[in-house]
Amino acid sequence: MNYRHAYHAGNFADVLKHTVLLALVEAMQTKSTPFCYIDTHAGRGSYALDSVEARKTGEHRDGISRLHPAEKMPALLQRWRDRILATEGNQQGLRHYPGSPLQVASLLRPQDSAQLCELQPDEAGKLHQLFRRNPQIHVHQRDGYEALKALLPPAEKRGLVLIDPPYEAQDAEYRVIEQALKSALQRWPTGIYAVWYPIKLRSQVQPFLRGLQRIGARRVLRAELLVYPDDSPLRLNGSGMAILNAPWKLDETLREPLRAMASLLSREQPASWKLDWLLDEEGSMLNTPSPLPPSRLPRTPGRR
Repeated sequence: MNYRHAYHAGNFADVLKHTVLLALVEAMQTKSTPFCYIDTHAGRGSYALDSVEARKTGEHRDGISRLHPAEKMPALLQRWRDRILATEGNQQGLRHYPGSPLQVASLLRPQDSAQLCELQPDEAGKLHQLFRRNPQIHVHQRDGYEALKALLPPAEKRGLVLIDPPYEAQDAEYRVIEQALKSALQRWPTGIYAVWYPIKLRSQVQPFLRGLQRIGARRVLRAELLVYPDDSPLRLNGSGMAILNAPWKLDETLREPLRAMASLLSREQPASWKLDWLLDEEGSMLNTPSPLPPSRLPRTPGRR
């Protein structure tokens, strides 16, 4: 595996992914009963923004660094930003970006736990070192998709799975994710599954989203942020989160933060965002991803 998130830590896609992740954890914590967090592609857990990799791309400058000085933001987005700034090493400025495992670990209550999977040896080693003194966190150097077969259902019976692979072969990865989710839902139909996906060409994403409507989830919520039009395979134009069995009213929780992200993270032209239910509680497909090119799509709330 050649992908290293160190080149991309804190970029606009991380802002979306980790704000949604915070909303999901907070939703889980509305009940006092314990929950389990499972990360299939955990990475190293923490990233220095002054590293060689981060300096080479500078992607955080169009992501978390845009939010650093912002004064007025929706409450969820501000809570997330403030937690990043409170991370160890950031007291004198934004120097470190915590990955998904570290962000969730800082939120866990005594009764909660986390299972972190990372296949790449160097990254897994750093992850082990990061959580070596935390008995709530269990690190596994293994393929995350295969690990789901052993980890599901968790002992807590409640929980959240984050699937955030590198997508080195994008179309092939989509098929692997669909099969992993289908199997996971059979083992644990009440779990919440959050899948991050890149957006380059819309035509690549549409079949994947249609497939998620048919694999056994009760409901599917889609949240997307695009900083460029979704019409070029040569760059990351946007990213999305598909949340299977999404918590009640998660769409209401995310709407204003998404609107604010589009405003704060715009580049040469205004960013756009989507937030809609692809599958409702009764199994009805409310918004089947359209095969039409973006210029012919009807305007919908949240699309600008």
